[in-house]
Amino acid sequence: MTLVTRQADAAVRHADAADLAVAAEVARAALTLDGGEGAALVERLARPPAGRRWTALVRDGGVVMASVSAKDPAVGHLDLLAVHPDARGRGHGRALVGAAEEWLRSEGARQARFAGNPPCYAWPGIDVRYTAAACLAERLGYERYHVAWNMTADLGADLSVEEDLVRLAEAGVSVHASATDRDLAADQERAADRERVAAFVRERWNQNWAWEAANAAGLHYAERDGRILGFAAWGARPAWFGPMGTAPEARGLGVGGVLLRRCLAEMRAAGLSSAQIGWVGPLRFYSRAVGARAERVFWLYRRDLA
Repeated sequence: MTLVTRQADAAVRHADAADLAVAAEVARAALTLDGGEGAALVERLARPPAGRRWTALVRDGGVVMASVSAKDPAVGHLDLLAVHPDARGRGHGRALVGAAEEWLRSEGARQARFAGNPPCYAWPGIDVRYTAAACLAERLGYERYHVAWNMTADLGADLSVEEDLVRLAEAGVSVHASATDRDLAADQERAADRERVAAFVRERWNQNWAWEAANAAGLHYAERDGRILGFAAWGARPAWFGPMGTAPEARGLGVGGVLLRRCLAEMRAAGLSSAQIGWVGPLRFYSRAVGARAERVFWLYRRDLA
């Protein structure tokens, strides 16, 4: 394994497959505010979009995952930092961040950010409740430059859409569920259907959302006369809802609310009791549609790399 840096008595090294398996368990133990999702986050970040430059670095009891932005190669991202509770107080966090910065420099990055690298990310930034991580970032010279937030939707609410589906059908609109991520390999026709939705998302919004739609655990869409009007996805970022969007010509029909509730009902069926609506823009829409509340706040940090 390649030695990256050394501090105290433990080396930071590039992770191999065995290290990543251990790192997943470290993340599960460390990320106590993420409902046991730590392992899934490591696994997702280790399967990023094609062409992304990324690395995972480990020190016994700790892991950092970093990547370079495809949009701006001068920007590097610290995507995930986790230290097992039993290994804290030994300088692991500082050593791991230093090693990640060293790797980012070697890849040409001139700035490092504790901020999500769409479309494959763990969080928008540092959850303010992970106070030790925010303190570490500030101690290392990172400046806070932006705030993002999630909304939480309780899944015990009424998520029925039967009457809405009848109303939409009368307007010539039909609503469908694409194949789940588990079914895609076995169902080529429905896999092609998902690609059609991803193409719509790419054309109307951007490649990042298209990747999330293609890699979501669940994907629902509406169409009229063979033309897709809107979509909603969940699980591209493990256990979170989003993204979703409605074409301008369909706004006012209530398509977005129906797609949202269908996704949330699917998340409930998957065993979740609440849903995180990630990196939210339109607070009012989600509040009115499903009673979601703004709750999880993230600070985004950055530091120029000398």
